[in-house]
Amino acid sequence: MDARRFAALAEAYGGDLRRWPQAERDAATAFASSETGQAISRRADTLDAVLDSYRVPHPGKALHDTILRTADRYIVRRRHQRFWWLGLGLAGIGLAGAIAGLALVTVVTPEVQPDHYVLDANATAFGDAGPDTIEEDL
Repeated sequence: MDARRFAALAEAYGGDLRRWPQAERDAATAFASSETGQAISRRADTLDAVLDSYRVPHPGKALHDTILRTADRYIVRRRHQRFWWLGLGLAGIGLAGAIAGLALVTVVTPEVQPDHYVLDANATAFGDAGPDTIEEDL
Protein backbone atom coordinates (compact mmCIF):
# COMPACT_ATOMS: atom_id res chain seq x y z
CA MET A 1 0.00 0.00 0.00
CA ASP A 2 1.31 3.46 -0.82
CA ALA A 3 0.70 6.81 0.91
CA ARG A 4 -1.86 7.99 -1.64
CA ARG A 5 -4.06 4.89 -1.20
CA PHE A 6 -3.69 5.01 2.59
CA ALA A 7 -4.69 8.72 2.66
CA ALA A 8 -7.71 8.06 0.44
CA LEU A 9 -8.90 5.25 2.71
CA ALA A 10 -8.26 7.34 5.83
CA GLU A 11 -10.36 10.17 4.39
CA ALA A 12 -13.14 7.77 3.50
CA TYR A 13 -13.21 5.57 6.62
CA GLY A 14 -11.44 7.59 9.31
CA GLY A 15 -8.43 6.82 11.46
CA ASP A 16 -9.81 3.68 13.10
CA LEU A 17 -8.64 0.73 10.98
CA ARG A 18 -11.55 -1.41 12.27
CA ARG A 19 -13.89 0.68 10.07
CA TRP A 20 -11.88 0.01 6.94
CA PRO A 21 -12.73 -2.72 4.40
CA GLN A 22 -11.48 -6.14 5.46
CA ALA A 23 -9.42 -6.55 2.27
CA GLU A 24 -7.44 -3.37 3.01
CA ARG A 25 -6.78 -3.82 6.74
CA ASP A 26 -3.64 -5.97 6.62
CA ALA A 27 -1.81 -3.69 4.18
CA ALA A 28 -3.08 -0.59 6.05
CA THR A 29 -1.87 -1.95 9.39
CA ALA A 30 1.61 -2.48 7.94
CA PHE A 31 1.65 1.00 6.36
CA ALA A 32 0.25 2.69 9.51
CA SER A 33 3.44 1.85 11.41
CA SER A 34 5.49 4.05 9.05
CA GLU A 35 6.08 7.74 9.75
CA THR A 36 3.86 8.84 6.81
CA GLY A 37 1.13 6.43 7.88
CA GLN A 38 1.23 7.77 11.44
CA ALA A 39 0.90 11.38 10.20
CA ILE A 40 -2.07 10.50 8.01
CA SER A 41 -3.67 8.52 10.86
CA ARG A 42 -3.25 11.51 13.27
CA ARG A 43 -5.02 13.82 10.81
CA ALA A 44 -7.82 11.29 10.33
CA ASP A 45 -8.11 10.82 14.12
CA THR A 46 -8.34 14.61 14.61
CA LEU A 47 -11.13 14.84 12.05
CA ASP A 48 -12.92 11.88 13.66
CA ALA A 49 -12.75 13.58 17.06
CA VAL A 50 -14.22 16.82 15.66
CA LEU A 51 -17.01 14.95 13.92
CA ASP A 52 -17.73 12.84 17.02
CA SER A 53 -17.96 15.91 19.24
CA TYR A 54 -20.62 17.57 17.09
CA ARG A 55 -24.05 17.46 18.67
CA VAL A 56 -27.33 18.58 17.18
CA PRO A 57 -29.34 20.57 19.72
CA HIS A 58 -32.87 19.38 20.38
CA PRO A 59 -35.52 21.61 18.83
CA GLY A 60 -37.38 23.86 21.21
CA LYS A 61 -41.08 23.67 21.96
CA ALA A 62 -41.72 26.76 19.82
CA LEU A 63 -40.24 25.08 16.73
CA HIS A 64 -42.22 21.91 17.45
CA ASP A 65 -45.48 23.87 17.76
CA THR A 66 -44.76 25.86 14.59
CA ILE A 67 -44.19 22.66 12.62
CA LEU A 68 -47.46 21.17 13.88
CA ARG A 69 -49.43 24.34 13.07
CA THR A 70 -47.95 24.50 9.58
CA ALA A 71 -48.73 20.82 9.00
CA ASP A 72 -52.34 21.33 10.16
CA ARG A 73 -52.81 24.26 7.76
CA TYR A 74 -51.31 22.22 4.93
CA ILE A 75 -53.64 19.29 5.61
CA VAL A 76 -56.70 21.56 5.71
CA ARG A 77 -55.64 23.27 2.48
CA ARG A 78 -55.16 19.90 0.76
CA ARG A 79 -58.62 18.77 1.87
CA HIS A 80 -60.19 21.96 0.48
CA GLN A 81 -58.34 21.53 -2.79
CA ARG A 82 -59.52 17.93 -3.04
CA PHE A 83 -63.11 19.05 -2.34
CA TRP A 84 -62.97 21.70 -5.08
CA TRP A 85 -61.47 19.30 -7.60
CA LEU A 86 -64.24 16.85 -6.79
CA GLY A 87 -66.82 19.59 -7.36
CA LEU A 88 -65.26 20.56 -10.66
CA GLY A 89 -65.24 16.93 -11.74
CA LEU A 90 -68.91 16.52 -10.91
CA ALA A 91 -69.74 19.75 -12.75
CA GLY A 92 -67.80 18.45 -15.77
CA ILE A 93 -69.73 15.19 -15.67
CA GLY A 94 -73.01 17.11 -15.48
CA LEU A 95 -72.01 19.31 -18.40
CA ALA A 96 -71.00 16.27 -20.43
CA GLY A 97 -74.39 14.69 -19.68
CA ALA A 98 -76.20 17.84 -20.74
CA ILE A 99 -74.26 18.00 -24.00
CA ALA A 100 -74.92 14.30 -24.66
CA GLY A 101 -78.63 14.81 -24.00
CA LEU A 102 -78.74 17.84 -26.28
CA ALA A 103 -76.97 15.89 -29.01
CA LEU A 104 -79.39 12.99 -28.62
CA VAL A 105 -82.44 15.26 -28.83
CA THR A 106 -80.95 17.02 -31.85
CA VAL A 107 -80.33 13.73 -33.65
CA VAL A 108 -83.65 12.09 -32.77
CA THR A 109 -85.96 15.08 -33.28
CA PRO A 110 -86.95 15.70 -36.91
CA GLU A 111 -85.76 19.04 -38.19
CA VAL A 112 -88.47 19.80 -40.77
CA GLN A 113 -92.12 20.03 -39.76
CA PRO A 114 -94.82 19.66 -42.40
CA ASP A 115 -96.28 22.94 -43.63
CA HIS A 116 -99.84 21.90 -42.86
CA TYR A 117 -99.00 21.22 -39.20
CA VAL A 118 -100.48 23.98 -37.10
CA LEU A 119 -100.23 24.06 -33.35
CA ASP A 120 -103.54 24.42 -31.64
CA ALA A 121 -104.98 23.66 -28.22
CA ASN A 122 -104.99 19.94 -28.96
CA ALA A 123 -101.27 19.74 -29.87
CA THR A 124 -98.87 17.98 -27.51
CA ALA A 125 -95.15 17.40 -27.53
CA PHE A 126 -95.84 13.94 -28.98
CA GLY A 127 -97.99 15.09 -31.83
CA ASP A 128 -101.51 16.31 -32.49
CA ALA A 129 -104.10 14.81 -30.19
CA GLY A 130 -106.75 15.47 -32.80
CA PRO A 131 -109.91 17.59 -32.69
CA ASP A 132 -112.06 14.93 -31.09
CA THR A 133 -109.82 14.49 -28.00
CA ILE A 134 -111.25 15.93 -24.82
CA GLU A 135 -109.17 17.65 -22.22
CA GLU A 136 -109.71 14.88 -19.69
CA ASP A 137 -107.71 12.51 -21.90
CA LEU A 138 -104.75 14.84 -21.86
